[in-house]
Amino acid sequence: MLPAAPGDPAIRPPLAGRPSAVRSRVVTIEQDEVLTGEAVALDVQPVGLILRVAGAAIDIVATVIVYLLMLLGLFNLMAAGLLPENVLSILSIVLLVVLLVIVPATVETATRGRSLGKLAVGARVVRLDGGAISFRHAFIRALLGVLEVYITGGGLAILVGIFTSRSQRLGDLVAGTYAERTRTPRLVPQEVPLPQGLEAWAGIADVGRLPDRLARRVAQFTSRGSDMHPAARHRLAQDLAAEVAPHVSPLPPVDPETLLRAVVAVRRGRELHALTTRADRVARLAR
Repeated sequence: MLPAAPGDPAIRPPLAGRPSAVRSRVVTIEQDEVLTGEAVALDVQPVGLILRVAGAAIDIVATVIVYLLMLLGLFNLMAAGLLPENVLSILSIVLLVVLLVIVPATVETATRGRSLGKLAVGARVVRLDGGAISFRHAFIRALLGVLEVYITGGGLAILVGIFTSRSQRLGDLVAGTYAERTRTPRLVPQEVPLPQGLEAWAGIADVGRLPDRLARRVAQFTSRGSDMHPAARHRLAQDLAAEVAPHVSPLPPVDPETLLRAVVAVRRGRELHALTTRADRVARLAR
């Protein structure tokens, strides 16, 4: 049997000539999203420049206080004759290096990106992919922090932070880190009760085919519809109900606004049940 020629269809790759078999999907990553190693986009909230300055000011004040107290202790030792005068200058420089570089790097590594100031403003330093920083990241930030925070009085850090999207300072840009917000406003749950008389329908209704964008519009209507003018509210309810109807089965014989509230109530109830079940399963596996 003769070998097939290079252009022979017998050795053509299985997907060659079939562009529909493999489709590329383009995912848009927003400015405040982080793409993890598993290609998952995480919605994060970087800390603003004002909060970063406030947190840095707290850290600076704490560092200065500790340095002055330890320097005072060295002077007392020298006054008591326990410490030679020529050693005092050397120890003061060593102490300054330890407090400005070693201590901040060690604290941020041990606390996974937090310090006294960051804890006060609700922030922590993370890698660009959202992971915890290592000692290398913290050491680079602390080393460059001596230049941009202490030597330039914070001017260089503020100047760089103004022109970066996540208020990163020079140390963050070199180390590949940024400060993310750890305290976010708690969302007030908005309960949408199931309209009376639709309990039996809710048990058999199929509302899972509703597109996400349409579902968000319906949820916004049910939460803010009471603030609308009655005529505009009725007209919008009819339009939304017309879009929702093809995705709901069976369709209950109710008015448009009642249909929308029923769909939102059923979807939220089922999603809450699914999340609760998943959380219980994870908790059992972690035991």
